[in-house]
Amino acid sequence: MKPPLRSSFRLWPAVFLLAGCRSTHSPTVDVFGSYFPAWIICIVAGLLLTVIARQIFLALKISGYLRPGPVVYLSLLIGFTLAVWLSFFKN
Repeated sequence: MKPPLRSSFRLWPAVFLLAGCRSTHSPTVDVFGSYFPAWIICIVAGLLLTVIARQIFLALKISGYLRPGPVVYLSLLIGFTLAVWLSFFKN
């Protein structure tokens, strides 16, 4: 039979990984009296910023140099979304 102390060392990695799961509040935003998750607002803002960036790329005629296009615009979407999240909800 194994000593109980030795088997408890296997649980320590799980304890450290699950320690960040506790949150003091949920990240919600009050929009016209209805609470929306903040990540939805960040994705919509990231999408709008990506569309604006695409229009700027088209106006400057550099969109032809951005290859592969879907990867570039997906990366911009993710980058803008995370930037909005860090700018407004980083508490």
